[in-house]
Amino acid sequence: MKITGYSTTLYEFPVSRRTGDANSPSGRIRGSGSLLELYTDEGLTGIAFGGAGAAPQIRSMVEGILMGEDPRQVTGLWKRMVDRAFKGGHDGIVNDAISVLDVAMWDLKSKFNDEPLWKTLGGSNPKVQAYASGLDYPLSDQEIEDWYGTMAADHGFKGGKLKVGLDQDADLRRIARMKKGLEHATDLPNLYIDANEFWNPKQAIRKVREIEEQFDIAWVEEPARRWDFLGLRRISDSIKAPVCAGENLDTLGDFLPYFHNRSADVVQVSHGMTGITCALQLADAAYGFELPITLGGSPGNLNAQLAPCMPNFLTLESQGPVPDDGVMTSDIKIVDGWAVCGKKPGTGVSYDPEALAKQKVESVTASSGSSPFGRRPGAGLWDNPPTKEESAAAATGVNGTFYVPPHGSRNQ
Repeated sequence: MKITGYSTTLYEFPVSRRTGDANSPSGRIRGSGSLLELYTDEGLTGIAFGGAGAAPQIRSMVEGILMGEDPRQVTGLWKRMVDRAFKGGHDGIVNDAISVLDVAMWDLKSKFNDEPLWKTLGGSNPKVQAYASGLDYPLSDQEIEDWYGTMAADHGFKGGKLKVGLDQDADLRRIARMKKGLEHATDLPNLYIDANEFWNPKQAIRKVREIEEQFDIAWVEEPARRWDFLGLRRISDSIKAPVCAGENLDTLGDFLPYFHNRSADVVQVSHGMTGITCALQLADAAYGFELPITLGGSPGNLNAQLAPCMPNFLTLESQGPVPDDGVMTSDIKIVDGWAVCGKKPGTGVSYDPEALAKQKVESVTASSGSSPFGRRPGAGLWDNPPTKEESAAAATGVNGTFYVPPHGSRNQ
């Protein structure tokens, strides 16, 4: 089997609910995606979602390395792509290109094997534990309880992750509402919180200790900046809950300070970290340090395919039981709070051609990105609750005006 060509397609879609975190409390009302198709002379096509801003790098890698190669040799081809990016490093946009191409080649390899990816990777059980991740900062208290209640009652989720960081009193209220919703499935739900790097270590210690007076927190995610491995270790040593971190790192080299300094109690891994090939390396490295790993959010819950071959796997982030972009399809189902990989060959994640044709765009709008406002002014420096304008925008749901806060604004 030889790679003969590729294509990329951008698309946009309305989200089912406003989504946001401490850096974007008003939320976003549109999302965007990018589809990569990797063609072969066997008639098989490798599918992967991602790399929206990496089109030139994808083209360079395909034309300079992958064209005419056998995608079943994915690990060796991954190494050649990483070596090509050696001088500048393979973080950032280059990482996005390598990641999406690596996923497409693993999709092709498992399709050629006529088996789902979890089998090609050596897994023995397609059923993995998952938790509900709401991306819920714009939601009202009642909407939070309703959303997690639905995830628990209809899909069996026994754990949930809440976005926190801007308003301590509100966070305490909202954790209680998430807990109440999840109690539709269990009396002892796992309560995860995620500050998205908004706090500095001292803020994190003070705030999490107060939260722990009322709740048993299963982990606190990204309580400080991603590169502050000493600060993360300080937080871990000062609170009861485990520190979960690594979501925004890209490479094994990025993670080495975490491992050597015991900065994270739970290590975040994803196929977006230079592909499935690197995700497997990261999981193995964490295993060597007796550290559990969690697999982050992924298109169509694709990361569930990786979990069965990882002995230190803890739980999978699921941002919903089914894709809500109208384009993506997935053979990975949520059953009683578990992600169950299907029997379809490949990653199990594909697309609806008609829906893609309707939602295709030449370029995506800035407001449809995953973090449209970037880092919030005051992050790590001062408390900065949502402004009245941001709260009003969040309250309009998905059909109201999309509010963009002025750069450098500060809530007095």
